[in-house]
Amino acid sequence: MGNRIKVTDPEKLALLYERFRDVCLVEKEVWKEIFMPREMSAGPVRTNIQDRYDVEIDDPTIENTLEANIPRGSAALGAAIQEYRAHISFWKRPG
Repeated sequence: MGNRIKVTDPEKLALLYERFRDVCLVEKEVWKEIFMPREMSAGPVRTNIQDRYDVEIDDPTIENTLEANIPRGSAALGAAIQEYRAHISFWKRPG
């Protein structure tokens, strides 16, 4: 899958876990790809440019648990994501 970069920065991970939760709630399923607005270090920010992240869950049982928590709402899914965050990784796609 190209030269993907695993996200390890705690602040970025917190944002990605939150975005992952929100996307799963809207789509009503565990989502394998999420988008975040591109970070710009200087100059004007174009809001239509987004970074893509692959979401990888290393255990099918955990994926099923996350899926089961989606109908329970934001708090339940958020708690499950926090509980199993060591098994959820985000990989930034080049671009």
